[in-house]
Amino acid sequence: MNTGNEIERESEQQIFSALLTPHRSLNRTGFLAVMLFLSAVSFVTGIVFLMKGAWPVFGFFGLDVLVVWWAFKVNFRTARAREEIIVTTSELRVRRISHHGQVAEWTFNPLWVRVDMEVDEDFGIEHLYLISRGHQIQIARFLGPHEKASFYKGLLEALNAARRGPTYNPIA
Repeated sequence: MNTGNEIERESEQQIFSALLTPHRSLNRTGFLAVMLFLSAVSFVTGIVFLMKGAWPVFGFFGLDVLVVWWAFKVNFRTARAREEIIVTTSELRVRRISHHGQVAEWTFNPLWVRVDMEVDEDFGIEHLYLISRGHQIQIARFLGPHEKASFYKGLLEALNAARRGPTYNPIA
């Protein structure tokens, strides 16, 4: 039921939008190539040991390949996690989706939210936080120090634009 007093948030213009995901340097094709290479090397080496009479070693080479395959699968599964951060003139929304599919959502007023960071002299920015009304959440955990610095700058610019409010341009 629409009373006419609701603010239509869907039509509100986004000032800033970011989808953050964990970095993975190996895609599916690379995974297949690594596993084929590892399997071939393990098989050939295992055959050499088998021919010398050390037959139990052959099984351990197969077990090694299985453990590496399992580790990659766990790594790919955790890559499903993501974090969405959206800034509009009336709200800052953070939506975090874990690799298990669990969703956590926070909504802040951009007028009252503060962005804080922990900086290490040698490493750079280690952690970014959103703080508002006594609540603090860590954001951009997937990013490296230089990426966090760039993200921090963009988020501050978006929050400043949201604090200025919507602009009206009759020409556009």
